[in-house]
Amino acid sequence: MKVRGIAWLGVRTERYDAMTRFYREVLGLEPRFEIAGQFSVFDLPGGDRAEVFAVTAPFNQHFPAAPVAGFLVDDVAAARAEMEAKGVEFVHQGESEGGLVAWAHFRAPDGNLYEITHRKDLDAD
Repeated sequence: MKVRGIAWLGVRTERYDAMTRFYREVLGLEPRFEIAGQFSVFDLPGGDRAEVFAVTAPFNQHFPAAPVAGFLVDDVAAARAEMEAKGVEFVHQGESEGGLVAWAHFRAPDGNLYEITHRKDLDAD
């Protein structure tokens, strides 16, 4: 497994409106996708992605109220198998419609959740 970077950051928060306002007004980002009051996706200029989830959102309910970073890998299934062979505990796996994005959340030794992720739009040519 080769980690190519940190391509994703997600946060589940009780202060959803304040966080999305922060992303817009302080960081100058516009949402690429949004479900009002529940979920927002912000794409950064370098291709990285930040997502904000309200605590009431039906998505990623297994997240703590803390940021979760996503490590970019070439193959989520292969990376997961390699990590599991080394004793890493996975708690969730998903894939977007059409298979453009795949991810798997795992618990690291610090007790926090992280993810491995693959996005086809970030594949090297």
